[in-house]
Amino acid sequence: MASHVRVIAAGETNVGMKRTHNEDSFALIESDNLFVVADGMGGHASGEVASQMAIDTLREFFAATSADPEATWPYKMDKHRGYEENRLVTGVKLANLRIYEAAQRDPKYRGMGTTAATLLVVDDGIYIGHVGDSRVYRVRDRKIELLTEDHSLLNDYIKMKRLTEDEIKYFPHKNVIVRALGMKETVKVDTRFETPKPGDVYLLCSDGLSGPVSEDEILKICLETPDLKEAVSRLIAKGNENGGPDNITGVMCRWIGAG
Repeated sequence: MASHVRVIAAGETNVGMKRTHNEDSFALIESDNLFVVADGMGGHASGEVASQMAIDTLREFFAATSADPEATWPYKMDKHRGYEENRLVTGVKLANLRIYEAAQRDPKYRGMGTTAATLLVVDDGIYIGHVGDSRVYRVRDRKIELLTEDHSLLNDYIKMKRLTEDEIKYFPHKNVIVRALGMKETVKVDTRFETPKPGDVYLLCSDGLSGPVSEDEILKICLETPDLKEAVSRLIAKGNENGGPDNITGVMCRWIGAG
């Protein structure tokens, strides 16, 4: 386990200016060095059920596999991935299955789902795993970089190079997600490995933050605000100042290094 790796983290969520309830969830699971943002969808409060189920499933799976590394997993390990990456992917896949099955069982949850942006600190670095359009950014050397790719209809169109800047700005289906937890019985989880430098800051956020707040604004706040709790609060305030069209959630982690 990576208990000796020093990471500090803070998180916050806010309903925003236009929504009546908050369907986002987040978790700082510091005992397992796991950090999660989930943006639920489905309406009638089922989105918040899905996002909380994702958090709870990841928390339970990591607790169980931490206590007993020989515990039987619900999925076979991918031999092309190491143990910790497999563990992260399996936790997300298990969350997907639980949400999907709950939606099949109960008509009031039909169609519910959630994004998941996850960051797992291990001995030699960080694994990022994500599904949907919640994002992970890294701030390093006074620059910001997006480390994830949105699983959205808009991003699919952009990749096909069919849209101008104006068309992107006014794209009518910005909220359509092409991959999320709970949509199907199985899900593909995108992962990447990062070798952090001391002082690197990682931001996990829902599109309620990355939508209204530009990368330049995110970077400015991160550079001006060394205290992570205050920085997350400022990012959320900026999201609301810029219209707050959706729930806004952010989790920030700073890599301190091995101690």
